[in-house]
Amino acid sequence: MTHETRTRAKIGVLVPFTNTNLEADMMLMRCPDTTVHFQRMGGYDVDEIPGSDQMAGLGASDISHDLKMIAGVRPDVVLYGCTSATLTHGPSFDEQLAQDIKAGSGALSLTAAGSLIQAIKALGVTKVGFSSPYLGEINTQAVDFLAQNQITTVKCADIGRELGNYGQGELTPDEVFDLACQADHPEAEAIVLSCTDMRAVEAVDRIEATLGKPVVTSNQAMMFALMRALGLPRQGNVPGRLFDLL
Repeated sequence: MTHETRTRAKIGVLVPFTNTNLEADMMLMRCPDTTVHFQRMGGYDVDEIPGSDQMAGLGASDISHDLKMIAGVRPDVVLYGCTSATLTHGPSFDEQLAQDIKAGSGALSLTAAGSLIQAIKALGVTKVGFSSPYLGEINTQAVDFLAQNQITTVKCADIGRELGNYGQGELTPDEVFDLACQADHPEAEAIVLSCTDMRAVEAVDRIEATLGKPVVTSNQAMMFALMRALGLPRQGNVPGRLFDLL
């Protein structure tokens, strides 16, 4: 007997437990004939400033329980919804984590960091302006992560102050817009906004209109990667030139 589903695709998302914007972004961008299912994951101290060590610890934490829970919906794809957790370890770790999630869930797996790379390469650009709400050390690791994927960062901008685990998600779209503009450079072919808890999706169209360049954000890149992998058609609710490539 063939199992029938009420939707074209079921999307599972692993979400850091203090993240307040990833779920909203996924629901904003999802295709109408898909469902999105979330599982919160721990592995870090909410009271610590989310620096390199904390994010690396999250990436290396045991998510076997989370995979068991999200596998219960029999998803077609599982997204690992934290960019810095694997940026801090490097491309090989990121690729291995995606393989481990696939093995543990039985679904196609995409990470936020890996999706950023996929989206940037789909645009055919090799030089980017990079911005994030991260501490300096994570930005350095992010620039190195991009470099290991043959992407050069010509300018890097950060928020200029320490943000706690909730502070990243409290940045307004106007603040994200300003951060993106700080990352612009004459040689930058695109602007990259990294962090799944930053309200970047809401600012994409405004940034592109102002700077005249494509924008890639963590959450937008994950949606693009899964839509391309599953053959889902573009809808009017997805922001940015990136989706013109579907």
